[in-house]
Amino acid sequence: MPYRPTDATRATAAAKRVAVLRAARALVAEQGFTGTTVAAIAARSGVAVGSVYSHFDKREALLAEVFRDAARYELAQVKSAVDGQSDPVRRLDALIEVFAERALRGRQLAWALLFEPVIPAVETERMALRQSYRDLGTEIIAAGVASGDFDQQDAPVVSSAVMGAISEALVGALNPSAAMSEPTDDAALLDTIRTFCFRALGAEKRRWNENPTDTTLFAPTPRNRR
Repeated sequence: MPYRPTDATRATAAAKRVAVLRAARALVAEQGFTGTTVAAIAARSGVAVGSVYSHFDKREALLAEVFRDAARYELAQVKSAVDGQSDPVRRLDALIEVFAERALRGRQLAWALLFEPVIPAVETERMALRQSYRDLGTEIIAAGVASGDFDQQDAPVVSSAVMGAISEALVGALNPSAAMSEPTDDAALLDTIRTFCFRALGAEKRRWNENPTDTTLFAPTPRNRR
């Protein structure tokens, strides 16, 4: 008689798969993709190595799913912050701030998601992640151009440039080897990134004053007169 899985056995298998994914993500957050071996995943999740392969055909498929799940979660946090703002300037500010702050709080995971050399299956997921951020930036910048908050410009191209600038500005702070010997002032770094991005878009940053009702955090940069 052929084996027929029961509800109980399916639930057990599903629980083991979740445990494997959680263990793999925790390892990536601690030591990156390179150090996340199947043996380490099995040991962390409390299952046999063979059990890992019963849920994932190969390590590459497991790591790609780990990347995808982690990337989707981080993107969701950024989108939630962006959606909580009403105008393009504050929406872009939320994108920059939440993206950078979360990266700086979880340096190893951010390094793994953004910069660590990875296998092709994971790199494919990384390209999809970058496109998602470019699409989000494009939507915000296009709205800012339409409202007059940002200079007239090609929103998709500028979005790629802005997201690239944010990521590249974080390299030194996120690099596991560099960060240990060269501590950074995270607040100053974030402030510099924000100022650069808004100046590049044609909006000038203003700081909140002591009046909590003040809504002039940002204003368009005065246009050069010829």
